[in-house]
Amino acid sequence: MQKIQATGYSINFNQNGYVFLNAYLEEKKYSKLFVLVDSNTYVNCLPNFLAHIATDLEIEVIEIEAGESHKTIDTCVQLWHSLTELGGDRKSLLFNLGGGVISDIGGFIASTFKRGIDFINIPTTLLAMVDASIGGKNGVDLANLKNQIGVINSPKAVLIDSTYLETLPQNEMRSGLAEMLKHGLIFDKPYWEKFLNLNDFTIEDLDDLIYHSVVIKNAIVSKDPTENGIRKALNFGHTLGHAIESYFLESSTKKTLLHGEAIAAGMILESYLSMQKELISREEYSQIKSGIQAIFEPIDFEENDLQPIMDLLIHDKKNEYGKIQFALLDGIGKIKINQYTENEWIINAFEDYKC
Repeated sequence: MQKIQATGYSINFNQNGYVFLNAYLEEKKYSKLFVLVDSNTYVNCLPNFLAHIATDLEIEVIEIEAGESHKTIDTCVQLWHSLTELGGDRKSLLFNLGGGVISDIGGFIASTFKRGIDFINIPTTLLAMVDASIGGKNGVDLANLKNQIGVINSPKAVLIDSTYLETLPQNEMRSGLAEMLKHGLIFDKPYWEKFLNLNDFTIEDLDDLIYHSVVIKNAIVSKDPTENGIRKALNFGHTLGHAIESYFLESSTKKTLLHGEAIAAGMILESYLSMQKELISREEYSQIKSGIQAIFEPIDFEENDLQPIMDLLIHDKKNEYGKIQFALLDGIGKIKINQYTENEWIINAFEDYKC
């Protein structure tokens, strides 16, 4: 696969990616290399990664616990201390080897340590490969509020090696599919339609689908790196999806949802809002709902869940002047940003979701 050129960095694939990476290390002459991993990627991915790196530089491995609950400022403080104690300086390089949490927090740590050191993302989950590792969004959660603290700062490169997916549980693979479905719904109808029948889906197909998703996300981000316009399209499903994810993360009685599970529900709900605004037809909405629910089990929402989820919407980062804004579909494959809706429609969307 040929590399994809993003704004200020390249996205490289499989074995060609390691060839690029080793040439890059030889050229840049870093003082020290750090690899950030979580407790899963330390075991499952780190040995393969280190086996592909050709360098005489000292490599320090920094490990954190896996999971969204550790994407916090407290973890950042620990990581800043670790980099300091291990002799990190402004000529150091940080590899982020992991899923969305590692990409998000690693980019934030690198962007703020000594006012910024270089970092490279090596995503190991499907979600991170098609979404979190690309586009320069880095950050951490504030209590249960998703990605409230962060910066937009691009990596020096991204290396996507699909062999890491061999260690991924099925629920994590499904989670990544949510972002791929989104790319089709907002940008490419034929791409969306490929996911309506996964019976003949093979691992060989996966590389092509990942590549297609990366092309779509990069095309959107390149036009609007700082999310002042069209990049908001990538938030389809995320306004309600993030509120759902935050609520289930905070609740002591709910099972924590994976990001893709919450976003899948958010896309169904926001497709309903698109239908209510007459931006898509009922037939299109039905296709979207059935297509997503064929992959993701419906979430069980109880009556007393809805108001707390609604209350969390006000914290969404797209909001301006206290008004909740959505990115809604304008037909499958197109999007309208900065859309407002009625609270009653949101309640109706949840009611329809249960049917």
